Amino acid sequence: MPGEKEKELLPQTAAVPEGYFLMGDERGQDNEKPVHRVWVDRFLLGRVPVTNRDYALFVEASGAPEPLFWREVMFAHPDKPVVGVSWHDATAYCDWLSKRTGKTFRLPTEAEWERAARGGLEGKLYPWGDQAPHERRYPGYDVDSGGPERVGLNEPNGFGLYDMSEGVHEWCGDFFDPNYYQISPERNPQGPPSGQRRASRGGSWRHHVKFSRSAARSSLNPFFKYADYGFRVAMSVREMER
Repeated sequence: MPGEKEKELLPQTAAVPEGYFLMGDERGQDNEKPVHRVWVDRFLLGRVPVTNRDYALFVEASGAPEPLFWREVMFAHPDKPVVGVSWHDATAYCDWLSKRTGKTFRLPTEAEWERAARGGLEGKLYPWGDQAPHERRYPGYDVDSGGPERVGLNEPNGFGLYDMSEGVHEWCGDFFDPNYYQISPERNPQGPPSGQRRASRGGSWRHHVKFSRSAARSSLNPFFKYADYGFRVAMSVREMER
């Protein structure tokens, strides 16, 4: 059982209910088609992306290298999402957090991420509906910030999740295949068994329109470290009950 110190490391999470949803978008890119019905089991997802404050504990405790851009002013605020982390860095953080807390944290699958991002709004373009990102304003919004906003400034979606499509691209656990939807299983798809790239989801502060739709898919070499790539943690339902 985790002690009090370890419990302090546990991220704030929201429960995403089990259920079917329509994954993909016929209005999107070819890799978002065909739209298909998917069942996702109940799981937990971080309410916000992992922040610099969170990641600093990992760096200090494990001796992991500081992320790229760590000390640059536009990225360094403790409450901004950590960026400049590879897929391997993100999974190393999940492994460390799991060992410290006694829970099993991981990256979400693409299906889990899209189910969570939609927040129960079936068929909408974004987690908040169909309004374009550049038309939205909320407390703390700064269109000229030059980097990601601090997490949690806007309103949450229907599942209580913040910044699903507006801050950084978020690494997913899956390998990426642009044609995967043609063969994807109906229940809890895990992505292809192998590949050269890892899937990512969510809007980037550099690509608001292209990648902020709930169905939009992106991917990257898992060793690459970009200034608009971060992640959030997930946990399966069996871990919620421990």
